[in-house]
Amino acid sequence: MFSARLIQLIETHAASLTRGAMQDVLTNERTASFRKVPKGELEPRIHAMYQNLSKWIGSPDQDAIRREYEDWGRTRFHQGIPLSEIVYCVVLTKHHLRQFIHEHGLIAVAGDRVKADEPVAVELYGIQELNALVGEFFDRALYHLVRGYEIAGKTAQAAA
Repeated sequence: MFSARLIQLIETHAASLTRGAMQDVLTNERTASFRKVPKGELEPRIHAMYQNLSKWIGSPDQDAIRREYEDWGRTRFHQGIPLSEIVYCVVLTKHHLRQFIHEHGLIAVAGDRVKADEPVAVELYGIQELNALVGEFFDRALYHLVRGYEIAGKTAQAAA
């Protein structure tokens, strides 16, 4: 299965994906509040998004996604990060992953002779399937992240 090979590639390159996403999150004007989040806290969260993607695709655990991202939403609420910036952080993280899939979705067909600088597109359906799964994962993660943020807001209001 082509998408399984691409998922393995994502796992292998999770660190570089994380670095690229971190660079964007920390320099983008739409995520300026993330500059006050400790790097040692933010980086593992972004890295976990890529790791959770492969785990979720392999064996979906809706409760694990809910727990992880509701916790992230609560944490960001208490840090004073605006919800719009949290959403855009997820958008940037998803963008890096989709860009990676696009760049690495071209491979040489096994057994075919092609020039090294001439990749051949194969299994377009597999790439489309993976993109759909990526979209579904990020949609669910984003939903739970916003829910966690809202729950923290309601709890803070009730305590006030």
